[in-house]
Amino acid sequence: MRTPPPVPLTDWAADQRPGRLSLHASAAALGDRGVLILGASGTGKSHLTLELLSRGARLIADDGVWVDISGPAPFLERPDTATDLIECRGIGLLRGGPIRGRADLMLAIDLDRAEPERLPPRRMVTVAGVARPLIWGQGHPTLPTAVVHMLRHGRETP
Repeated sequence: MRTPPPVPLTDWAADQRPGRLSLHASAAALGDRGVLILGASGTGKSHLTLELLSRGARLIADDGVWVDISGPAPFLERPDTATDLIECRGIGLLRGGPIRGRADLMLAIDLDRAEPERLPPRRMVTVAGVARPLIWGQGHPTLPTAVVHMLRHGRETP
C-alpha cells in the first residue's frame, strides 16, 4: 500500500500570522493530546467535538482554533475570544464543561472526506515541518470512540 504525500495544514488556514495559523475548526484534548477537527460548515465538527467531550475530552474551542507553530512541535490553542459554548444543532448552545487552553496537536480529522479503504494508508498532515496523523472521517460510524482510543493507546503501523 502506497503512503500518500502529507497535506500541509496551511491548506485549511483562514489566516496566517508569524508563528500561528487560524483555522475554522474545532478542537478538543484528552489530557495533553489534542485533536483538530476540520471540515466545511455543517460537516459535524461541533457534533464530533461534543461526542469527544462526552467521552472525557476537554473543549479547547468550537468553530475557531489557533495552531501555534512557533516551537519545535505544533500546539492547539484556544483563542482569547473563545467562549465555553459548543453548538448542538437542533438543541442550541451548550456549556462545554472543563476547558483546556492548549494541547499538543496529535491528530487531525478531515470531515469533508470519507475514507474508502477498510485499512487505509497512513495519511499525514504537516505543519511547521512536523507530521501528524490525518483521518478522513466523513460518515465514519465509530469515529468518536476510535479517536479517543487512538489518543489513549496509539495506532498500529500498517
